[in-house]
Parts: sequence; C-alpha cells; structure tokens
Amino acid sequence: MAERSKGMTGAATRATRLAHAGRDVPTFGGKTVNPPLSRASTILFDDLASLSDGKDRRREPDFIQYGRFGTETHTALRKAWSELEGADDTLLLPCGLAANVLTLLAFVESGDHVLMIDNVYAPARGSCDGLLAPLGVETTYFDPQIGAGIEELIRPNTRLIYLETPGSHSFELCDVPAYVEVARRHGIKTALDNTWATPLFYRPLEQGVDVSIQAGTKYLGGHSDVMLGLVAASGETFRILREKCDLLGYSVAADEAYLALRGFRTLDVRLRRHEAGALEVARWLASLPEVERVLHPALPDHPQHALFARDFDGASGLFGIVLKPGFAPAAVASMVDNLTYFGLGYSWGGYESLIVPSPVEKMRTATSWDAAGRTLRLHIGLEDPADLIADLAAGFGRLRDAAQAAE
Repeated sequence: MAERSKGMTGAATRATRLAHAGRDVPTFGGKTVNPPLSRASTILFDDLASLSDGKDRRREPDFIQYGRFGTETHTALRKAWSELEGADDTLLLPCGLAANVLTLLAFVESGDHVLMIDNVYAPARGSCDGLLAPLGVETTYFDPQIGAGIEELIRPNTRLIYLETPGSHSFELCDVPAYVEVARRHGIKTALDNTWATPLFYRPLEQGVDVSIQAGTKYLGGHSDVMLGLVAASGETFRILREKCDLLGYSVAADEAYLALRGFRTLDVRLRRHEAGALEVARWLASLPEVERVLHPALPDHPQHALFARDFDGASGLFGIVLKPGFAPAAVASMVDNLTYFGLGYSWGGYESLIVPSPVEKMRTATSWDAAGRTLRLHIGLEDPADLIADLAAGFGRLRDAAQAAE
C-alpha cells in the first residue's frame, strides 16, 4: 500500500516509519540501532535538588524518575506507538484487559453510566458487570448497528461510549463517526478497542475517538510471548488516563516493552502476510457446502463491507465461519481435534494459526446471534496458505465422515 500516513509526522509511509519511530529518544542519544533494554526499579539522583525536581518532572515524556513509570525502553515504545496512532502519548499496561479496565475506570465514578457495544471483548464485559457494577456504575449494552440512534440511550450521567470494531468473535463493524458525532454533542468520551486492525490498518483517533486501545499481546508482540496493553490518547484525555494509571499502580516489565519494540519493526510485513493468507483461506472456506457463511469484513458479501472499505486500510488474520446447522458436537470435534497446523488456544496475533469454538450467542445481551450452526474462529498465521487449506480440507473430510456415520 503506497499511500502516505495521515496520522504520522513527515512524508514517509507507515511502513517506513515503523522502521524508524522511537529510535531517537534523547535519554539514550539514539546511538544504537535498537533502544537499550533498561531494567530498573530505583533511579538515582545527583543531589536533593534534582531529587525534588524529579517529582515535578515525572510526567514529562522523556524523564526517568522511578522504574514503575518506565525506563528508556518504555519511552521508546511509547513514542513509537504514539506516532503510529497519531496520539500525544501512550500508556503501557500489563495486558490488553488492563488497558480496557484503565479506560473504564478513568472516566466514570459511582452513579455514572457507560454505553458498551454488545459485540465487545468478553472480559471487558466482565469488567463492567463484575467491577463497575459493584462500584455503582451502570452499563447499558447496545446493538453495534444502532449508529446515531445511540442518542436515545444517553442519560444525563452517561460518561463513556465504548466501541470495538470489528468484534473479535462476531466480526461486525460499527459506524464509528456516527457515535463520535453524538458523543461530542453531549460531552461524552469515546473509546475503541482496535486490536483486530492495529493502527496500521485503522486509526480511531483520526475519526475523532478519544481513546484508542490495543492488546499488544496480539499483533504488536506477534510471537505469542508478550503480555501487553496500550492506551493512546491526547491532551486532557491522556492526562486523565495517566493520573488514573498512576493511582492503580500499573507497570510493565522492560523485557515486555523491548519485545514489543522488536515486533513493532516488522508489524507491516507480518500483518500483510496475515491479511493475504486469511483472505485466501476465507475465500476457499466460502466455497464449501458445509459452511453457511464466512465472517470476514474484507469480503464483499459481509454486511458491513462498505464501512470496511471506507474506514480501513487492510484486514488482519482473524475471522470466523458459521457451519451449516445439524453437525453434532462430536463431528465438529473430529474435524478440529486432528488439525495439524491449527492450534487450539485462546489469544491470536502470533505467527501460528489457531482455531477455537466461538459461542457468540452466549456473549450478547442487547442483541441475539442469529446463526443456527456452530461458529468457529480462525486465526491465520504466517504459514503457507496452501498448507493450511490442505489441513482444513482434511478436517472437513472428517466432519463429513462423522456426520454420515451418525445418520
């Protein structure tokens, strides 16, 4: 993709900026190709005056005051990610869920109201029901397709509209600018979980969203060995997030930040490989008689494909399929259990392919899931798509055999 990045400094494409962002941090002089791995708890000062000055300067982006607030390694990652997002700054959290929770807690207090999209990441829903509710914060879940109609759900105490596009199990897209326009008229903050696309393929802040959330555990890490969350924002919104983050005591190990920086450099190459492989596999799956439909926003028959074409620069490797109804659980297990290249495990975004059942019908409260057949979620890794298709073809053969044997 040759277009220039609208949200980054300079004229370079995003691919070029991924190779260079975050490598010129003044605290280490930019002398090495990679920012150093700097582990620390205590930071020493030369005298009482500089120690006292450090308390006042702790929130300056490049100032190193105490290990919990980050070292040069963390600063390099924050700068690099902020440049990709088009944000003033980024907070690093221990995992993606921590990034969700920080965003929720930063803008609400007892007696407030949150509007949460119904296709949200299930643990984020759990945080609303299990953490916010006991604190006196009420959550209303809404249909992802309600768009500007969300205005009817706004109350005087509504403080936050929380979005995810696409949903990481149902793969529905939502019309983000429609929500942002309503939220701004009512003085309500907006936040969006952008883990599926990363800011390489979609940039929420450019569409007016206040907070962009990322589970760096997924594509940023890229190798299934990092736990990390990122929250990017600007201005007063970032100040509020940072103060709440400090109060909650969140911190990230320097090793995780270093590995994420390494993943950052290859994000463009890897995501485009994920995208190409996923589209090839998705199109093949769409041709099978056992598949009711493929849940992939980049395919023209996806219900919200027009939003994808309008807002996104590409697609990642995660999508779903709905099987035709009538396959017994044992038949589906015979298909999935014996796959060679698809692991059975949660998370995604690593180099390996994965497949898991996706019980979307159990994850909704404001809307229903209309699929009669079993839903499966696939992550297409960096393997050769031909090998993955052959593996799935053998699996569907087992599915047919098991179904026939049961008749």
